[in-house]
Amino acid sequence: MASVNKLSGIVSKINRLPDFARSRALTLFFGKVVPFTGTTGIRIEALDHERCVISLANKRRVQNHIGGVHAVASLVLAESATGFLVGLNVPDDKVPVIKTAHAEYTRRAKGDMTVQAHLTDEQRERMRTEEKGDVSVPVTINDSEGKEPIEIEMVWAWTPKRR
Repeated sequence: MASVNKLSGIVSKINRLPDFARSRALTLFFGKVVPFTGTTGIRIEALDHERCVISLANKRRVQNHIGGVHAVASLVLAESATGFLVGLNVPDDKVPVIKTAHAEYTRRAKGDMTVQAHLTDEQRERMRTEEKGDVSVPVTINDSEGKEPIEIEMVWAWTPKRR
């Protein structure tokens, strides 16, 4: 797919790196572009126009009082995965913003967390062609047991950049 914006052009170049270097390069790049991302400890496992996969190791600095990944850290994972994905698909003359974050904590999370976010072809087309709009980005969070301890909905909007 041709680059939608400057960001997607850079990510496309990074994705041409060998497998062993790709995740680290994506993680370092986004840590520089979005400084907060660099402080969280997330790792970008895969990123393209349709899908984003990121992970977070269950280390002391992100744990809650019962030894699991903190609730807010899990929201950061979901916001980051969906935001990176929307950011790759919104043209440079528009700005993406988070509109709604809704989380239902359904069970205790165990160990490391992995998040996957996806966009459909229709959603991506809307971002490219509609002046403004919003979209619910499908996202799942799994713990180290492969279970989904949190049900999350992330709604992103895009609007024209102010001049």
